[in-house]
Amino acid sequence: MNEYVIMTDTSCDIKSDMAQEYGLEMMKLGSELDGKPFDAQTSEDIKLFYRGLREKKDSKTYAANADMFLNAFKRILKQGKDILYLAFSSALSGTYNAAVVASHELSEEYPERKIYVFDTKCASYGEGLLVYLAALKKEAGASIDEVFAYVEEIRPHLCHWFTVDDLFFLKRGGRVSAATAVVGSMLSIKPVLHVDDEGRLINVGKARGRRNAINELFQHMKNTAIAPSEQTVFISHGDCIEDAELLAEMIRKEFSPKEIKISEIGPVIGAHSGPGTLALFFLGTER
Repeated sequence: MNEYVIMTDTSCDIKSDMAQEYGLEMMKLGSELDGKPFDAQTSEDIKLFYRGLREKKDSKTYAANADMFLNAFKRILKQGKDILYLAFSSALSGTYNAAVVASHELSEEYPERKIYVFDTKCASYGEGLLVYLAALKKEAGASIDEVFAYVEEIRPHLCHWFTVDDLFFLKRGGRVSAATAVVGSMLSIKPVLHVDDEGRLINVGKARGRRNAINELFQHMKNTAIAPSEQTVFISHGDCIEDAELLAEMIRKEFSPKEIKISEIGPVIGAHSGPGTLALFFLGTER
């Protein structure tokens, strides 16, 4: 069986220690804060980023381009290894398409190598959960083809549920109207959103107040989770660790899952969702 590398991108919000533990290659996606490149290497860096967002400083993000993938893929292929790249949802970023372009070009140069580019249709730590589960399969001895088939199988069941605290950032990104943002803020309305089967961000409900919004996330897991006591659950947050811990404790009391992993939402996603974003990821009967 040929050696292979699982590669993903920094939109997945996987921490560097996990990436190193499982030998993951990470494609870095760009971000700016207040017109300057922002590289979040540590939790303190991410706190600084969210401080800037709270001060309403401008933020931007950038997809990886084909040249970046050509260089990254070629470095791995030269080592005689195959590649399984698990990409940020194509409905939310051009990163997947750039990787496809690069893979087609390199397939001609390295016909003996496998280069699989997989659209996870996932975002943030939901993408991270899919990558983590793929890495566990690889660690257990699965071939690149077996891992590819596995991620295809679980992708429709990878549930993304989240809420935001400040509608300003969804408004800035065109996800809600200015009128909705103003009224929602006045009435303390917190939207409940998810990522659908096509990898699109969908607004599916609203709750009055933060605690009710957190409970909505919990209820969605309660209604759809598959064997939750056997799962590793992922929770991510935009500089609101107390809310993440509250949600984790609710899940522990109800389901006693195998493990709960909590991570910060990095700048690639946080620039669009804002401080106070809270997200829950698990495997369910449907997204």
